[in-house]
Amino acid sequence: MIEFQNIYAGYGKREILHGVNLSVPAGQVTTLIGSNGSGKSTLLRALLGLVPKSGGDILYDGVSMEGMSAAEVARKIAYLPQGKNMPDISAGRMALHGRFPYLHYPRKYREQDFIIAQEAMRQMGILELAHKQMAELSGGMRQKVYIAMALTQQAPVIVMDEPTTYLDIGEQLKFARMVKQLAQSGKTVLLVLHDILLAFRISHRIAAMQYGKILQCGTSEEMLASNIADRLYGVSVKAVWTDAGLQYYYEMNEE
Repeated sequence: MIEFQNIYAGYGKREILHGVNLSVPAGQVTTLIGSNGSGKSTLLRALLGLVPKSGGDILYDGVSMEGMSAAEVARKIAYLPQGKNMPDISAGRMALHGRFPYLHYPRKYREQDFIIAQEAMRQMGILELAHKQMAELSGGMRQKVYIAMALTQQAPVIVMDEPTTYLDIGEQLKFARMVKQLAQSGKTVLLVLHDILLAFRISHRIAAMQYGKILQCGTSEEMLASNIADRLYGVSVKAVWTDAGLQYYYEMNEE
């Protein structure tokens, strides 16, 4: 479990997070929603130590993360950022980078590392792309390589910032199934999503952020009943039971 306790953080003198409190349980999918600039990505970066905190604490299984080395954090938390550089390497080598936190001098990959990376690529359906250069891949394929890299890290916590960017509808559905499976296996999953319908569909808990604070947090059903989408975006989210289960859809509000 990850616990954010009264977190204040930002960039230089510009404070973005103003006393954020949030629990992210193990074995569940927790999703952050909110408009651009609400602090979602900053909260993830504060968790990784990439943004300095000016107040509060972050606990990992009840233990403060203050003072943990970057390698320790990487072994606990796999992070897929929103904006990623495109290095001049193969897709297979990119996925293999997920094993870097486990390497010891002389930083040589072991056979086990290659097996784990191959399995992650197989899980994402891109094993045949292992020898392709990243620059040759479409945006959607590159995104799947980055997700495979996060899976290769085999950390108990997986944090992803807008992971469905560039994925088409079919790939988004596959991603949704994969995320649910990760949670069922005991992983702690923390996502940032702009796709509210997807957030409602796959999340155990949704946390809505606004102006650097948690506006509301609850289950999909609780958030649906609170009309949170209307408060954040001016649209309503409705639910209907179908043969495929509960489905969510948008309903535009009349002006």
